[in-house]
Amino acid sequence: PEGRPGECALAQWGPDGSDASPAPVARLVPSFGPGGAMEPAAGSRSLSGVEVTAGKKVKCELSLVQRHGEYELVIRSREKEPPVQENIPVNNRFKYVQGTQQLPDPLSSSLPEAEETLLIDIATNTGCKIRLQGDCTAERLFEFPDEEQCVGFFTEVLRVQKAQTKVSFPDLVDHASWHQVKGLSGPAEPPAAGILGFEDNFSAMSLEKKRNLHNQQMSARREPPPPPLPPNRPCLREKEAVVSKDQPKVSNTMRMLFVPNTQTGQREGLIKHIIAKREKEYVNIQNFRFFVGTWNVNGQSPDGNLEPWLNCDPEPPDIYCIGFQELDLSTEAFFYFESTKEQEWLTAVERALHVKAKYKKVQLVRLVGMMLLIFARKDQFGHIQDVMAETVGTGIMGKMGNKGGVAVRFVFHNTSFCIVNSHLAAHVEDFERRNQDYKDICARMSFQTPDQSQPQLTIMKHDVVIWLGDLNYRLCLPDANEVKALISNNELQQLLTYDQLNIQRTQKTAFADFTEGEIKFIPTYKFDSKTDRWDSSGKCRVPAWCDRILWRGGSVNQLQYRSHMELKTSDHKPVSSLFLIGVKVVDERRYRKVFEDIVRMMDRMENEFLPSLELSRREFSFENVKFRQLRKEKFQITNNGQVTCHFSFIPKLTDSQYCKPWLRAEPCEGYLEPNETVDISLDVYVSKDSVTLLNSGEDKIEEILVLHLDRGKDYFLTISGSYLPSCFGTSLEALCWMKRPIREVPITKLIDLEKSLLEMVPQDSEDSGDRPLHVPKEIWILVDHLFKNACHQEDLFQTPGMQDELQDIIECLDTTIPETIPGSNHSVAEALLIFLEALPEPVICYELYQRCLDCSQDSRLCRQVICQLPRSHRNVFRYLMAFLRELLKYSEDNNVSANMLATLFGSLLLRPPPNLLAKQTPQERQRAINFLLVFLLGVDDY
Repeated sequence: PEGRPGECALAQWGPDGSDASPAPVARLVPSFGPGGAMEPAAGSRSLSGVEVTAGKKVKCELSLVQRHGEYELVIRSREKEPPVQENIPVNNRFKYVQGTQQLPDPLSSSLPEAEETLLIDIATNTGCKIRLQGDCTAERLFEFPDEEQCVGFFTEVLRVQKAQTKVSFPDLVDHASWHQVKGLSGPAEPPAAGILGFEDNFSAMSLEKKRNLHNQQMSARREPPPPPLPPNRPCLREKEAVVSKDQPKVSNTMRMLFVPNTQTGQREGLIKHIIAKREKEYVNIQNFRFFVGTWNVNGQSPDGNLEPWLNCDPEPPDIYCIGFQELDLSTEAFFYFESTKEQEWLTAVERALHVKAKYKKVQLVRLVGMMLLIFARKDQFGHIQDVMAETVGTGIMGKMGNKGGVAVRFVFHNTSFCIVNSHLAAHVEDFERRNQDYKDICARMSFQTPDQSQPQLTIMKHDVVIWLGDLNYRLCLPDANEVKALISNNELQQLLTYDQLNIQRTQKTAFADFTEGEIKFIPTYKFDSKTDRWDSSGKCRVPAWCDRILWRGGSVNQLQYRSHMELKTSDHKPVSSLFLIGVKVVDERRYRKVFEDIVRMMDRMENEFLPSLELSRREFSFENVKFRQLRKEKFQITNNGQVTCHFSFIPKLTDSQYCKPWLRAEPCEGYLEPNETVDISLDVYVSKDSVTLLNSGEDKIEEILVLHLDRGKDYFLTISGSYLPSCFGTSLEALCWMKRPIREVPITKLIDLEKSLLEMVPQDSEDSGDRPLHVPKEIWILVDHLFKNACHQEDLFQTPGMQDELQDIIECLDTTIPETIPGSNHSVAEALLIFLEALPEPVICYELYQRCLDCSQDSRLCRQVICQLPRSHRNVFRYLMAFLRELLKYSEDNNVSANMLATLFGSLLLRPPPNLLAKQTPQERQRAINFLLVFLLGVDDY
């Protein structure tokens, strides 16, 4: 272990006497006797000072010794002849504190608390006062001139006492564990205590981990997630303190205590919050060079040197952020399989980085054709941490990743960055789809921090966000020749007034909070591959600035914004931007001073003030909730107390999560300064994961939320409302018995039907005795519409529908038996996929899943499995296969292929049971595809 000159490593022994990890402390060197037993070494485990008694100061010496396996503190008086010696056992009744504070009660005191009390105020070497007490020993006061040596000595006493207590009194440690949160060190187990060391609701706090895990899981699968929150400052990172001549001497033990640790308790969370608020007091701004590049490579492999793009500046950048789109256009890549293009382009990039510096890869993330690479100079690599990568597919149902975004977030020194590479929807007229893709990426892209107790980070919760990619916004000019003429005359500014991205930003429908530099280069799309000639194909695409780089955040100065015409591999030209970004670099000495000040302030206030909240309302009603329609109700909470407080929604005593799956609170936890107010949104959204229970009446729009205030009381919020059943999420068997729209079926009969699957007693007598439908009418309506209108639709089942159209289609199927369906063909196609995904039991029942995989290579066995399906499931499967085979006849128009349909529909019709979903291997996924290919490429003889 490393320490300052004059410090040595003190080996730490566990309760069984075995050697544990070394920890540096001040000038303490134990020696070993025979058999490994510790014995006092002269001058090494002793401390000289004076005892204050009866108004006099008597010189004395304290020593820590071991006798028969037990430790004792030996006090020797030097001014008496012969010297007087007293022994105090170092057990659970041994207590000591620094200064004039009262000694704690032995049954409620914890070792970390005493450690903090002892060590917290030693920034200057002004001497140390210690009170101690033990078995049959009255309280005694000592003074020691060397505070650092005093700290080191009692740190060892503390360690010995902790080991002794664990061996002799294990139950006592457990029962008193709520006090441990007061210390800034200690065990990493989650504390059951308030942030300022007071006893809270034990049951509620013990479930905190479960609540956070639930939030993490739910945010990953709900649609749509709540909108991004306003940016806030990240939690500070752990740093190694650097001691200079001008800084006060502080032991390594104290250095660890001065740094907030994400593994400690709630008190440290509050310290992090406050210290982040005072960030300006301990950071300096230093400028670093960031190179950002984007290129749509049109599925091509690198065919030349990339240095004209990546090595075009005289000075090397500190950070590279390089994004690609359409890296791989193969059908297999659309569904997340491996791509050889990834390694090809990675190698090409690594060879082309700036020659004047050495670089190391920070992160690579890829989703189908979108890839993002982050490199850092080797001399800066050590200052990057908390690196995380995420992906969001915005293709149809989010299953096809041909469109969407990939992102990497990291902390560089003390500034948080989020780099987003996206490929948005194509076609001139589909600017609203591009806007929707942008909003989906913002809402669904989130990063789980290493500290599981902290909420997830969204894109906008970073100091600097850089967004690059093929954003696909076009020019609102239909005449390609007119556009080319304006380009030839260098009238770029006139052209830019027709740029869709500029128009959407002005209207604040997309990228409203982002900045883009002045564009002085010609449009980067579309060229004939391998040339500088504009598109000469039959489609004759209008040139456009599809490839863009935008940013948000302070201290960002764009030095260059340019295209690179030299590279001709693709029908796009690469674009790059060079930024000079001010990064917050921590001054360790000032940071430590602020940290000490905050801890002292908290010590003064924690016993004087209790937190308090005021809620603007506590009752909320959500009437007529519908499937996939987001509903919101907002309220405010205000900190009307005198101290910073931490609030969080916690599970009720009998629950593992703080709310039901269809509900969420945003934010679900946070900090409030005195007199600060925050808006909290309660979002109700019925997804495929919760729709079935609501349809069947097993669940209702009823909930009670518990808003917990650390060291304060719990507040209860009542949620009530009503739900309108949907055919989405209803079983195939039940739907086959329904001749009327589901909203016209009495809820009691719907519940009975789902439970028993017996024939309903219809309200109209003429319907008596009717047999069930062969397939649900809803599936027939959707498929029939697509068969009549969409066989020639370009990119069918590959282009997502519009959300408002999807809601209209769902409402139409739930309330009527329509002759025509509203919305585009793409929206109807996605509605069919959503319907199949929401089925509580897939078309191919869970119990036959493994058999389907096992027989995927034998067409005869595959057909036999289908014959074993229940009647309604078998009919639906055959009906869908007949429709998909019909689509394949027009593949030249609709761009569908058997492999693409098998991959997409295989994930819906042949789903693994829920308990196996996370364990599905690529080989099993391929076998499921092969199973469907048997029916897509075979004849209808099953």
